[in-house]
Amino acid sequence: MSASSVFSFILLSGVVIMVGFLILEYFTVIPTIACSKIALLGQLLHPRQVISSLAHCLMGMVVGWCCAVTVGQRYETLGYPGKSSDGQPQMYLNEYHLVFLLAGAFVGFSHSLLGVIHNMNYVCFQTVQQYKYLHFKGSLPLVLKCSTIQAFYSVRNFIIVYFFLGYIPKTWICKTLNLHLDSSVHPLDSISGLVDLSLLYHLWINASFLLFTWYITLLLFRIFVTEVYSFPVQSTFTDDSHLCLPKVLADKQPMISKFLALQDLSLLSKHSPLRRSEVFSLSQPGGHPHNWNTVSKECLALLADLTQRLVAYHETVATNGRAKSLSSGSERKSSSETSVTSGTEDLMSPRPTFLMRTPASVFTRSVAGGPHSPLTAPFTPDLDSPFASPVLRRLTAQVDQCSPWHGSVQSPHIMRRVPKLWSTSTESQVSSSSPPSPASVPSPKQEPAKPSFLGQFLQNRKEQVKMFMAKRVLIMYLFNKLPEASSQALFADSQAHIWALEALSYLVQASFTEDQFGVVQTTLPSILSSMLHLQEAVDRHFKLPHASSKPLRSTNSMEEFTYKTLRFALRATLKTAIYRITTTFGNHLNAVQMSAEHRKRLQQFLEFKE
Repeated sequence: MSASSVFSFILLSGVVIMVGFLILEYFTVIPTIACSKIALLGQLLHPRQVISSLAHCLMGMVVGWCCAVTVGQRYETLGYPGKSSDGQPQMYLNEYHLVFLLAGAFVGFSHSLLGVIHNMNYVCFQTVQQYKYLHFKGSLPLVLKCSTIQAFYSVRNFIIVYFFLGYIPKTWICKTLNLHLDSSVHPLDSISGLVDLSLLYHLWINASFLLFTWYITLLLFRIFVTEVYSFPVQSTFTDDSHLCLPKVLADKQPMISKFLALQDLSLLSKHSPLRRSEVFSLSQPGGHPHNWNTVSKECLALLADLTQRLVAYHETVATNGRAKSLSSGSERKSSSETSVTSGTEDLMSPRPTFLMRTPASVFTRSVAGGPHSPLTAPFTPDLDSPFASPVLRRLTAQVDQCSPWHGSVQSPHIMRRVPKLWSTSTESQVSSSSPPSPASVPSPKQEPAKPSFLGQFLQNRKEQVKMFMAKRVLIMYLFNKLPEASSQALFADSQAHIWALEALSYLVQASFTEDQFGVVQTTLPSILSSMLHLQEAVDRHFKLPHASSKPLRSTNSMEEFTYKTLRFALRATLKTAIYRITTTFGNHLNAVQMSAEHRKRLQQFLEFKE
């Protein structure tokens, strides 16, 4: 109960509160996945992350000081009095105390960097719901294990760094505070000084305590922020309408609210007949199904966005020559299949000429879909990169609009049957003369603008620099894409799509007996078309390299592992959702209007052949 001990405990409490504020500021429900080493380096050097690392470094030093004061003895103070060789009193540097401070700063800095590398700011929603106390109790052994193991490696790395660079802070502290080095004591930046089991043990205990308190804070935050929240489906008073489930689903920010609303919608569709009846209800007066329209619109927008991203990514990979030709079913798309009555089908139509490009900054969340997309687009090969091959540029070069290849995939291995320009010409139908041959119709070509001498000179220099950099092994190592990273980034937000699929399928299943007004039947064609379109895109994606390989799970880290396997969960959920609808409606689905390709694929589900 001394003043120094009480003050150190107050400082520790302040550090824990500060860590909680940093977790609240930096947490996300959509992980940021770096697809290359240079992208990961950019995340680590981002100014926002640098500020966080410095804050963790300072807090680690404070925790090291508190632990040194609590342990006492030779670690308590930074300096101690003594006498020089001529008998004059002097203040000498206590290197043990300095090592405690530097070790705390190093562990805090390492914790911040590992948080970025392992996406520890990502908050995952649990599949199996638990009470907060049971969840916390069950996670304590993992927290203790991760803290001790990471503390061991952090102390090991600190010892190595201090052995080579320890003289720098030691000399600076001595000059700044006018302290002297005691020549009768072995310096700790030497082998004889570092081989001190008592010192190593205290450093490990200090690092374990620091990481344990911070991981406990992180665990409690994850438990409380992902707790199930029940939104009212509709409100009697207009002042509370912004708190209702349809309104929260329509909002894009904050993302945690949208995810909680989707989670509540999924649970509502499974377990609450009373709340489902509110979703199917009609407005009074007017008799409009506003609740169902908003819910289904947001869920279908999420599915359409993911389908668009998958189609665009597949077209980009196929253009780069890393994919085989399209399936025969995709090649035989007729013009009648594209004229689907639902507006959602138009949103999900593939756009072959849309190429997803690498964002200018690895920290900008670009949207690859429509305005409903709150999600991050994956990193894809940039054609303007200094390492893009000339063959790739020729394959993806812009084609003349009058050419029959315009609008199709620019690859010699991939062809799509699209209406040719001359087959839709009305002039040839009106004219009494026979239509001219396509080969005899000259396509007008515009004269390309001749570049200036300066522009051509700069372009040549740019190409020379690109060729020079592409031959360097280190540069290629930094810019090469990591395996599975693009696929993980593509499905990084798929937890929202999983909830949307579950909600739609359960609500459609319940509507068979609970929908008194038939509000679900109006959107059933759109729902089935969206799911089948997404099923086709997902199946094509899993035929790509690294898409079907599951990464190994690490049990020695607080990293949330679920985002790496979300694509497998989405594929299973999608197939289950379609089967849930087909087993409920059965042959009644034959009366639903849809394209011939989708009807053929739906028949596979009806016959349990998928």
